[in-house]
Order: sequence, then C-alpha cells, then structure tokens
Amino acid sequence: MTDRKALGQTDTAALTALAEGRHGDAFALLGPHDVEGRRVIRSLQPGAIAVDVIDSGGVVIGSLAKVHDGGIFAGGVDVPGSYRLRIQWPGGVQETHDPYAFGMLLQDDDLRRLSEGTHTELFRCLGAHPGTVDGVHGVRFAVWAPNAKRVSVVGDFNSWDGRRSPMRLRMPAGVWEIFVPGLLPGARYKYEIWGADGSLTQRADPVALAAEHPPATASVVADPEAFRWTDDEWMHRRASLHHAGSPLSIYELHAGSWLRAPDGGTLDWDSLGERLIPYVAGMGFTHIELLPISEHPFGGSWGYQPLGQFAPTSRFGTPEAFARFVDRCHEAGIGVIVDWVPAHFPTDIHGLAHFDGTPLYEHADPREGFHQDWNTLIFNLGRNEVSAFLVASALAWLERFHIDGLRVDAVASMLYRDYSRKHGEWVPNIYGGRENLESIAFLRRVNQLIAERHPDTMTIAEESTAWPGVTQPVSEGGLGFTFKWNMGWMHDTLEYMSRDPLYRQWHHHEMTFGMVYAWSERFVLPLSHDEVVHGKKSLLGRMPGDEWQRFANLRAYYGFMWAHPGKKLLFNGGEIAQPHEWNHDAQIAWDLLDHPLHHGVQALVRDLNHLYAAQPALHGWDSDPRGFRWVIGDDASQSVFAWLRHAADAKPVLVVCNMTPTPHHDFRVGVPQPGRWREALNTDAAGYGGSGLGNEGGRDTDDHGSHGFDASLVLTLPPLATVIFIAE
Repeated sequence: MTDRKALGQTDTAALTALAEGRHGDAFALLGPHDVEGRRVIRSLQPGAIAVDVIDSGGVVIGSLAKVHDGGIFAGGVDVPGSYRLRIQWPGGVQETHDPYAFGMLLQDDDLRRLSEGTHTELFRCLGAHPGTVDGVHGVRFAVWAPNAKRVSVVGDFNSWDGRRSPMRLRMPAGVWEIFVPGLLPGARYKYEIWGADGSLTQRADPVALAAEHPPATASVVADPEAFRWTDDEWMHRRASLHHAGSPLSIYELHAGSWLRAPDGGTLDWDSLGERLIPYVAGMGFTHIELLPISEHPFGGSWGYQPLGQFAPTSRFGTPEAFARFVDRCHEAGIGVIVDWVPAHFPTDIHGLAHFDGTPLYEHADPREGFHQDWNTLIFNLGRNEVSAFLVASALAWLERFHIDGLRVDAVASMLYRDYSRKHGEWVPNIYGGRENLESIAFLRRVNQLIAERHPDTMTIAEESTAWPGVTQPVSEGGLGFTFKWNMGWMHDTLEYMSRDPLYRQWHHHEMTFGMVYAWSERFVLPLSHDEVVHGKKSLLGRMPGDEWQRFANLRAYYGFMWAHPGKKLLFNGGEIAQPHEWNHDAQIAWDLLDHPLHHGVQALVRDLNHLYAAQPALHGWDSDPRGFRWVIGDDASQSVFAWLRHAADAKPVLVVCNMTPTPHHDFRVGVPQPGRWREALNTDAAGYGGSGLGNEGGRDTDDHGSHGFDASLVLTLPPLATVIFIAE
C-alpha cells in the first residue's frame, strides 16, 4: 500500500528501482524532503520490521510506514532539527543517524582540482575518512566512477548489501560520496558499482589507506590518528645524504623472504625492525630498498602488480606499524627507498580494471592499454584524473611515511609506445612517433613536484635504454630523476664475469665500456633481484671455475663494482654469496654463514661499504669525470684493469683488478703521487676466503715513470682479485 502524499508523488517505478539497487540518485528520494508543505522522511531498510524517527533524547517523534515491499519506509514527520532512525530488525533494534540527512561533503574546489588533474592530495578527499559531520561521528566515503549508473558503499555494517547505502553523484567531477554515521576505523568496505556496461561488481577502494590481508580483498577504514614521528634529526640532515656526491649503498630486499618466522610465516614490520635494521647498519649499507609494498593481490608478483597505490600491504602489519619501521630505520641512520609502480596494474575483478563499466584507469585500445609481457593493464596517463591519482600516490609515500626515495619501476615501458610490441601492435603518438608523450609529461610532473616539495628525497629510474636526460632537471628538458639504474653496465660486466678467464681477453671492453657513457647520467650500479631469478642463476652461480675460483671471481667483481663510479645496489642474499636463485617463498640461506667462504664474502661486502663511505675519492665525484682516470684500461692479454679515483681535497685511491687465476708479481703501475700507498682492501685476503697473497699492507713508490706518471708502484696482483690502495 503506497501513501502517495507521504512519498511526494514518487511513482512506484522509481521506488522499485531504488529497492532493487537500480536508481542512480538515491539522495533524491531518501532522507528528509519538503513535499507539498510538509516534511517527509524516506528510508530504505530491506528486511526491517518497523522504522521510527527519534529525537536526540530518544523520544519517538514519528513513525514511517512501509510503502514498498522492497523495504522502503516513508512518512511525514515534524523534525525540529537533527534526528535518528530507530530500526526494528527481526533480531534486535538499531539506532542510527540517517546517512541521507547530510548535505554535500566534498568541497567544490576539491572536485574542480580532481577534474583538472591538479589535486596532489587525492587521498585526503577520496577514500574513507573517519571524522565528524554536523556533530556526528562516522566515516566519509568518496570514489571517482564517472560512468557508473549507481555506486554504493558496502561492508559488514550493511551486510555487504549494495541496496542499502547508495551514494550521491557529484557532477561534473564524477565523484560519488556518502557519510556513514557511527562507523569506526577498522571497518572493512568496498564499493558496489553498477557499471555503464550493466555489470555489477564490488571493488576495493582505489584510494584506500589500508586493506585486509590477502587473499581477502576488502579495503579497511584507516585510523586517522597521525603517527608520532621521532626522526627530526634524520629529516634535517638527509638532504646531505642524497646528492650526487654522497656515498649511497643500497640493500635491496623482499620483506617477505629476507627472514622467516620460526613457524615459516612472514615477519611483521616490528619483527623485521628488530632483526633487519641492526643487520643493515652493521653491514654498512646506507639505505634499504623495499620491493613494492603497495597492496597487491598476488604475492608471486613480488609487489610489482599493485592495486593499493596508497596502502602498505597488510602482509606485514598496519600502516602505523610500517611508519614505526621507517622511524626505526631513520633512528639507526638507514634511509628507506620503496619501489613504486606507476606503469601498469593487474586485471583482478576487485581492482581498477574496467572500474565503472568502462576503461577508466586504463586505455580502451589494447594496443595502448594491455601489457603483453605481464598480462596487465597500462595506466592512461593522458587522462587528468589518472595522472593525478598516481602523482598523489608518489607524494603520499613521501609525506605520510617519510620515505626517502622512490625507485620507479619499468620506466622504459612507459617511455615508448612500441615497447615489447611488434609492428602493427602499437599506436603512434600525435606526431607519428614512438615516444609516449603522456607518460613523459607525467614523469616530468611527478619528479618536478617531488623536487619542489621534497628536495631532500630521491627518485631513481629503472630505465634500460639510451633515453637522453633521464637524470637531467625538468627545467633543462630532462625527466628529472635523481639517479638511473645503469642496466648496460650490469649486463656487460656480468657477461664478462661469467666467462672462463681464458677467454676474457677477447671481451675486455665489456668491463671498460661503461666508462664511455659514465658521465651522461647519475648512475646506480644495480645487482638486483632481476639478476637472480628466472633461470639466470645466482651471482655466485654465474661465476666460472671450481668452488675457490667462483668465490674469488665474485669477490673480485664486488671489489670492481664498489670502486667503480656509480652508487651501489645489491639484492639480499648476494652479500653471503647465496648459491641458488632467489625464492620469494623461502628465506635467505643464512646457515651458509657457517661456511668460511660464504662468511668471507659477507665480511668483504661489509668492509667494502665502510671503505666506500670513509673515502671521499670513492664517491665524492661519482658523477664528475674528474673523479676517474684510467691507469690501465687496455691490458686485455693479462685481463688487468687499473684506475684512480679522485674527489675534492681527498686522498687519491688506486684500484687494480686481476681477472685471471694467475698471480702477477712485480707488476708496475704508475701513480700520481710519490710516497707510500696503503693497501686498504684486498679481495684475496685470507679473512675473505682468499689465498692471502698481497702487498704486506702497502708499497712505496720509486722514481720509475709509468703510465704517464713520474712515480710508480711495483705490486703483487693476487689471482682473481681487486686490490685497493690509498695514498698516505
């Protein structure tokens, strides 16, 4: 039975659409409305027995009649001000404020900036935010879904029933919003979206600040209480730690497999902090780099297929626990870099794919929007709202969690429209070229904003091509990154080291070619996780020869790397010469440290880090050609390399590598300074597992000129070893 007057002449078809979750403007029907001179309240409560309207004191001021079998109640009520609903359910009584009694929530300026793509703090307006509206505590929800026919917030609080909490659409921004009274932090939720294509799906919040533990996929209302940081000292001095002349030695790690709990499970952030931070500090690394920790559905992606661009994965604890971990790192003098993935996202139905029934976050054309290598979708960075979504994500990690740097994944795939595509499988840009102009503009924008707002942080590009100006400032036409991974150096030198020493003389250039372009960018030398998976073998496994030679080769290579221009990066397990490939489902084989050769490699990496940080010549002019000079770069027949490192007001450092298993005695090397040169490090030292052949702590020069210098040293070059000398 329908009271037409009480319903304000609303027809049955509209009520039926509302009850069935097909009405696109629930706020036009529900809540308080003035109808023909009287106040009418309508409420949708499927399954309820009765609904009363009560005042702040709990006194009933009106009862609503059931006017539609779908659970719609309505009636004229004289409401003096705010009111609540008392709902009688078969199992009890509920009292709540009416979500449809609240006015518009988001400010017009927020909506305008969202549409323009200039809103850099999306997470502060979109998503789930506990707070107070008109004196009532609850949670405000907002989501961008401009093409959806209807959006509802669902969760435990409404039995995951999309009919119960349909949201208000704010045009022209295409944002849906609602305030749910009484809801608290910790509540699980999703958005139920009736898409433009007729689909009905429940989606995780793209701007969620927290999520439940995978494989569960709901978003979680985050606690609004700000974390109390204690890292003021670190924040004040970190600008001095992140410039081109700073020693930067990065320990890359996968948080889930660095160390496992006794029961085989993963450690949480607090447990990792207790074990990892002292280890990294003791090893002399300046920073840790975490494989992506944005929330991601599939652990086997190692985080490189994220869906929660604003939420630290719940696998290791709450966002507050992650903040606590970063704070403890800073207290120990360790910087934190996180891998950030703005290039693509997975196709999981609870995620961003076809979000509102249209290709909203991705390109519509699969030639632009589908990544064939990874079976993922490519962000449409030419769309203002999508670009702003990712810009805000980058800034949020730096601002919310005091992250010291972002390593941006798969930059090469973003720069080229034909990346990993055959002829006819890609769409040229507006000029007919292969450059992805929208991605270039995005990268420049995010780097420019970070440089302006957080100049003491870093952005690092994983970029494997010869794209010019990756680390040039945006103002000079570059992409604006602080550093770039030197993938060419990594491939060339690993290829050389994998060769039998007998044949290395024919490939001498693989170790020297990196110096041809060393000053074109500011480089990080990466021995990353990508080099120890998918059948590539471990670093130790790539080295030729018997057991002793394999370890000697690896030690020599590490010495070569740490003394070479460029910042350092080593993936976890490499520092103990793990013999097998990395397995993300198992911890590092820490028991190997009982073996002297593995323990020796660990000791070498520790000593290299400390020497690298202590000697300005090894880092001060890392990106300046004055910081490097070949002494011997062409001795292919003996596979010997020698060079000098310099920096302003620093003692020069001489580096000599013998990449054959044959020691060289009485080997003369020219040096620029007469006097004694101390042997600061020898990778063949007995303590590292070597033969112990060396130079008795150092050598004095004689007046025999060599290699363009008036003075020279007569050295013993141990087999398969790097020896580092410092002028005294």
